[in-house]
Amino acid sequence: MPEFRPGSVWLVGAGPGDPGLLTLLAQHALTLADAVVHDALVDRRVLALARPGALLIHAGKRGGKPSPRQPDIARRLIRLAHEGRRVLRLKGGDPLIFGRGGEEALALVAAGVPFRIVPGITAALGAAAYAGIPLTHRRLAQTVTFVTGHTAGGADVDTIDWAAVARGSHVVVGYMALKHLASVTARLIAHGRNPDEPVAVIAEATTERQRVVETTLAGAAADAAGLEPPALVVVGEVARLRAGLDWLGALDGRVLDADPLRLALTRDTG
Repeated sequence: MPEFRPGSVWLVGAGPGDPGLLTLLAQHALTLADAVVHDALVDRRVLALARPGALLIHAGKRGGKPSPRQPDIARRLIRLAHEGRRVLRLKGGDPLIFGRGGEEALALVAAGVPFRIVPGITAALGAAAYAGIPLTHRRLAQTVTFVTGHTAGGADVDTIDWAAVARGSHVVVGYMALKHLASVTARLIAHGRNPDEPVAVIAEATTERQRVVETTLAGAAADAAGLEPPALVVVGEVARLRAGLDWLGALDGRVLDADPLRLALTRDTG
């Protein structure tokens, strides 16, 4: 394993929740870090792996709720590193996919602080796998697009080329899209997506509290109204395969349905 040097910062993805999804490098960093600056979404079981005596610093950013300012987080990382600590910046999912890891890395470069980036399982991959939804499928989906559901300030996103997203991708995955789900789905429908297209909304993915709402593009906003973030939205025909691939539900006694699998095996998309 690489040396975690004092005075350096590791930007590490903690995965979507289940501590079993940590990488070996992430676990290695947890055993050595002097200070762990962590997001709100990092599972408590992951934090429990930090070495005894490590300083645990909450720096979670939650949309629509009071949160530390991004410049303040970066300054804290720099200050801790300048104090000679091994600093672990622990982020939910992957640090470079809607995780602001790029912003923090640029701040470290400007301050002359050495750093390492350790990727993690991003929410889209973890949530879809634990819901039994393949994000790509040879016959159903050859393209997948990740989009954010709100701006840095929590407002609705109006800078995305929704027409290109709607036309150009078989599967659309919305991060942080629950708050503005009605707007997101309306835009996709307005640009040609079928209102009856399957949708899965996955809340608290890969944890014991995971909930999945199976719905349609037209009904998603209403059907998911009772869910709380964090939640991920998967739009596309692949969501229909959950009926036959919900391995987690099968462990709890859910009966799997082979019909959607037959559809996927026989459908020819060229």
